[in-house]
Parts: sequence; C-alpha cells; structure tokens
Amino acid sequence: MRCLVTGATGYIGGRLAPRLLEAGHDVRCLARSAGRLRDVPWADRVEIVEGDLLKPDTLRAAMEGVDVAYFLVHSLGQRDFERRDRDAAHHFADAARAAGVKRIVYLGGPEPDAGDRPSPHLRSRSEVAHILLDSGVPTAVLRAPVIIGSGSASFEMLRHLTERLPAMITPRWVHNRIQPIAVRDVLRYLVGAAGLPAGVNRGFDIGGADVLTYADMMRRYARVAGLPPRIIVPTRVLSPWLSAHWVGVITPVPSGIARPLVASLVHEAVARENDIADLIDGPVLGFDEAVRLALGRIRDADVETRWSSALGRDTAADPLPSDPDWAGASVYIDERCREVPVSPDRLWHVVEGIGGENGWYSFPLAWSVRGWLDRLVGGVGLRRGRRDRHRLRVGEALDWWRVEEITPGSLLRLRAEMRVPGRAWLEMTVVPDEAGGSVYRQRAIFLPRGLAGHLYWASVLPFHGIVFNGMARNITRSAESAPNEPVGAHSG
Repeated sequence: MRCLVTGATGYIGGRLAPRLLEAGHDVRCLARSAGRLRDVPWADRVEIVEGDLLKPDTLRAAMEGVDVAYFLVHSLGQRDFERRDRDAAHHFADAARAAGVKRIVYLGGPEPDAGDRPSPHLRSRSEVAHILLDSGVPTAVLRAPVIIGSGSASFEMLRHLTERLPAMITPRWVHNRIQPIAVRDVLRYLVGAAGLPAGVNRGFDIGGADVLTYADMMRRYARVAGLPPRIIVPTRVLSPWLSAHWVGVITPVPSGIARPLVASLVHEAVARENDIADLIDGPVLGFDEAVRLALGRIRDADVETRWSSALGRDTAADPLPSDPDWAGASVYIDERCREVPVSPDRLWHVVEGIGGENGWYSFPLAWSVRGWLDRLVGGVGLRRGRRDRHRLRVGEALDWWRVEEITPGSLLRLRAEMRVPGRAWLEMTVVPDEAGGSVYRQRAIFLPRGLAGHLYWASVLPFHGIVFNGMARNITRSAESAPNEPVGAHSG
C-alpha cells in the first residue's frame, strides 16, 4: 500500500515512516519544507511532497494514489491551536475523500467522559477525531494517553520533574489514574491500522499494561532510573494554571505545550475498552519496561554503559535528530578544539599516551585532589594507572577511567568509573586537516542523575576552564615538541 504520513518531521511521524517501510509499504511524506527531512536516514526511501494542511490547494498532489493517510499533526503550543487543528482536519478530510483514499488513521487523545468539561487540548483532539470520522473515508482513531518515549512531551515532563525534584509538593491530579503506553506499542498499532477491514470507522482506546497514578509513575520512574525514592506531598493549593507554570520552571518543555498538557491531567485517562487487541496482534509493554527503553537501559550491560547508546539510538523510544531541542535526557558537554601544525600520527601518539605516569596534561593538583576525594568515598581514585605506557586497548583501566572505544590514529573514548552522580565520558579525536596538520577535538560529556547530578556539574563548571582547556592546550603543545622528545606529563 501507499501510505501518506503527515507530521513526518514530528515525534510520532518521524518514527512511523521507517516502520511503514519495514512493513513493506510505499511511503510518501508531507512536509512544509522538504529540507527538514533531508538528513533523516530513510529520506532516500520515501517520496517527499511539500504542502501545508492549512493550504488545501497544496494537498491534491500529496493525496494522489494514496491508500492510507495518517493525520499526525497538531498545533499545540501555538496561538489558537484549536482553530488551526480544526481547519487542518477539514482540509485533510476533504482532500482524502476527493482522492479516493481508502483509510484515514489518526492518533488522538483520550475521549473525555460525558458531562465533563474537557481541557482545550482534549477538546481539540476529540473535535479532530469526529471531523475525520465524519469525512466519508473509513477512519481509525487511536486514543492514546501519556506516551512513554524520549521526545514525547508528556514523558519529558515526567522525566525532568522526577529527576530534578527529590521532594515535591504536587497538585491533586497526581492521584488521577493513567494508562501510559510505550511509543513502540503506539507505532505497532499505527502500522497495523493500515490493514484494518474496510468497514471499520471508529475510535479505539489504546494503553499499556499498567494503570497508575501520576504519583506512581514518578515513583516508578525514579526506581528504574536508579534515583532515591521521591517524596510526594499533594496539596489543594496548586491549580492546573499554577501547576503548568511550575512545570515550565522545572522542566525544559515549553510552557505553551506544558500548559494544555497539565490541564489535561485533571482527567483520568484509562482505556474503557481493548477492542484493538482483537484486530492488531501483539503484547503491550508495562510501564517499567517502557521507561527502561526510553532511558536506553537495555538489558545488554555493555550496551547500557556506552556513550553511543546512553541516550539510546536503537529503539522507537530513543531521541531522533528531528526531535525538539528540549527532548531527551539532560546532557552537559564541555568541548574544546585546537588546530595543530603537526602530523596526525604525532598528535595521536600523545593522545594514546595519556594518563598513568604520563599524567593528564593539566592542573596536576586538581587531578590529585579529585583522585583523593574519590577514594575517600569508596571510588578507585588514580591508583590504577595504566597497563602500558604507550598503548591502550578497549576494556582496560586507565586511572579512574575505562577505555570504552579506541580507533587507532583517530578516536579515544574513556568512560568514567569515579564516583559521580551520573555517567561521564572523556572523548579525544584527531582529524587531519587540508594543510597537512591536525585538528584536536576534546569533549567531556556528563549525563546527570537526579538533582545531585545537576548540582555536581554546576559545582565543577568553574574549574573546567583550568582543567579541560589546560588539557587541550598542553596535549597540543606536547605534540608540537621535537619528535624524538619522550612523551611525558605536562602541567598547565
């Protein structure tokens, strides 16, 4: 089948397109600017058509020859988002009907109970669902509650609230019930919906294996993330309006998105039926497993500890380059770059010789003090040294680091094994330049765990100019020394 994916630059659409390809479908993506999809790894396998759902004349070419059309856009965070989404749904429905599309699939939100005063967010989602169901084109509406996956705005709120607040005063809605669902299950249902029987024109509630309160979700997130138990004290004082501003201060989720989402949390979001399971096979994940995937906590211990997968790169729950800047785990990076008028081999010789008796090419007292402090709290300190003065191998100890990856001549990545409230890496690369010299790049990477991790980074930040800048400067100075000069420790 030929599938049209709108919102391919967004959270769900960007993850759905490659899964439709894997299922054997032809995929066409609608985007306001084709350039926004230029760098996705599957760009050369899909057809990209420029168009705008608010400009109906641009939709005819996009719908031509399409069997299944996915409506995966919303204007949350923009002014008058209800009107914009209403207009977009009408234009989409009209274009699909005119083109003879056989099915529409829409990912919406929970349907409010009769008699409730739904939040603007849920009211808009329900309105869009009814517009599409009344379009004359068979439509499947998947009603999802909180989606668990890195990049989901609801999950990012949960992640940052829990990680940054060891104790919190919370509004009453934290005791409302929610049936969160893993993003990989959402995608499985979306792909499966393309093959629903032609007569199906209805909404389906979808949810995960667990029904929890928001407070339960924060406590269980903390446990999966390896954080101390969270203290949660509910109060009647915090209104949804105050709660939204509070979330905006604590988390990086934009207030324009946080406000309508928080307002929706006053409603319980539990599936009333599970009819979708009779039509689309497959087990659903529980909350804890969904969080593990979102955090990159894969069962393979070696994969779990690697920087390349620490933020995740292999599952639907992981961040994508197209996700907004606020999506994904907090990452602190200190980056240095210097040009060196020496050959890459000479510079690499210095890089591979770092640590142990050769030292760390920086403020020696600072490294020594940090090593003593690490030993005081039960860490390894600097006492392990290195096995060989000039050569390193993957997996071996290097003072308080472990060699995680080495590409001879170009890359050395070290994983920290000192006691820190988070995970840390030091990465050094050597790249030849066009003039016959080299470029040295150095990155210190830190993934904080909880509030203590953020405070730790803030406390050491003033010393980075001395330690990391000195290291980059002295490594490159050593490389510029006479080739026959032995490689040794330098201080800044």
